[in-house]
Amino acid sequence: MARDDSLDRTVRVAARALGRAGLAHAYGHCSARIDREHFLVCAPRPMGLVGVGEPNVEVPIEGELPAQVLGEVRVHQAIYRRRGDVGGICRVQPPATMALSTLRLTPRARHGFSAYFAPAPPLWDDPMLVRSNEGAIAVAEELGDASAVVLRGNGAITVGSDLQHAAVLAWYLEDSARLELSVRSASSSDGAEPIELSVAEAEARATWDGGLAERMWDYLTAGDPELSEHL
Repeated sequence: MARDDSLDRTVRVAARALGRAGLAHAYGHCSARIDREHFLVCAPRPMGLVGVGEPNVEVPIEGELPAQVLGEVRVHQAIYRRRGDVGGICRVQPPATMALSTLRLTPRARHGFSAYFAPAPPLWDDPMLVRSNEGAIAVAEELGDASAVVLRGNGAITVGSDLQHAAVLAWYLEDSARLELSVRSASSSDGAEPIELSVAEAEARATWDGGLAERMWDYLTAGDPELSEHL
């Protein structure tokens, strides 16, 4: 049965959006689950340069990677195997998140966007590229049931019920890291203690009601040529 080309389009649109937003540069990748056995990953090139209509690559969740797929896509395989609730994954290099990770820190839940990672996303405390099956499994285990895992000095991975939510969470994570760096700088100069959301506040705030994901997705993808063609 032929696959609906809207999923292919979503992968390309997400890739370009992540690049435009400064969440990925020459490296990184994103993917969307097709079914229990397969997913689509964007072309192995800078995400911001993925072309209109450029083919994505279908990857088995179990088994060897196709020859043209980047080695770190093994992490996508491991996450999809472990998390049946995950429909999309973003592997990104957000700069504030990266800077914070070199202090072995991840952003605490201090505002609305960071509530989605409360109390804080886990840290994979290894700066090496994750290109082995063993390493990919270990990163997936570190992620656990969270929405993101930060890789020390090596970016982050966000996951969502679909690729749109995973991309939105990538932006939320970076905004959370920018805030964390700012409040830590301010508190070190005047002695003020940064405030964290309570468990109840974080649980209440981490909602998708009211079209929050859809509005951020529209913001991130505004002007994409492949969306304009399908209005």
